[in-house]
Amino acid sequence: MSEPRPTSLDAYSLILAAIDGGIYKPGDRLVESELAERFGVSRTPIREALQRLETQSLLTRDGRSMIVASLDHSQLAELYVVRAELEGLAARLAAKHATVEEVRVLSDMVEEDRALVNDPRALSRANKRFHKQIHLASHNRFLIRQLDLVHRSMVLLATTSLEAEGRGAAALSEHAAIVSAIAEGNGEAAEKALRDHISLAFETRLKLESGDRQRP
Repeated sequence: MSEPRPTSLDAYSLILAAIDGGIYKPGDRLVESELAERFGVSRTPIREALQRLETQSLLTRDGRSMIVASLDHSQLAELYVVRAELEGLAARLAAKHATVEEVRVLSDMVEEDRALVNDPRALSRANKRFHKQIHLASHNRFLIRQLDLVHRSMVLLATTSLEAEGRGAAALSEHAAIVSAIAEGNGEAAEKALRDHISLAFETRLKLESGDRQRP
């Protein structure tokens, strides 16, 4: 029995994961033939996946070529504003609707992630899982859908704020405060803790980018 042929959805997921993993960075050119060879997919599903990524503003067209999009300062600020609002709402709803098991999973994540504090890339992946778990604990499918869109745009950030010295440990302390508020059923405190967490991450990112611009 022959193996099923990869679909455009498979190709989309593979390319998106490659961008998220830093294999392709903002400004990199994506070539159909090279992508097809890398992922073992024919050019038709690759082409369809690229078109879908373009409609989501994750790719931009440069003549006949596709390049990974980048976010300017204004777009970055707008993204973080929306993220803080939606993530804060998710935390508030999680404080109201999360099950005992969901809270326990969140707490375990914080403890397990302490082992990753000196590995920014691994901690970044764990951070995404943590936030996704809060989204799910909100038990609001429409909010989860919007947060998925926001986090999809986050793949365009070539670096993680967790690379800043001391940021990893601080972020985990902030995660612990968020979980504590959710466990107590305190929606207001959970929302504030998560919004503050996003604000500090944004501030750290701005400082990192400012340092990069100042380098000769």
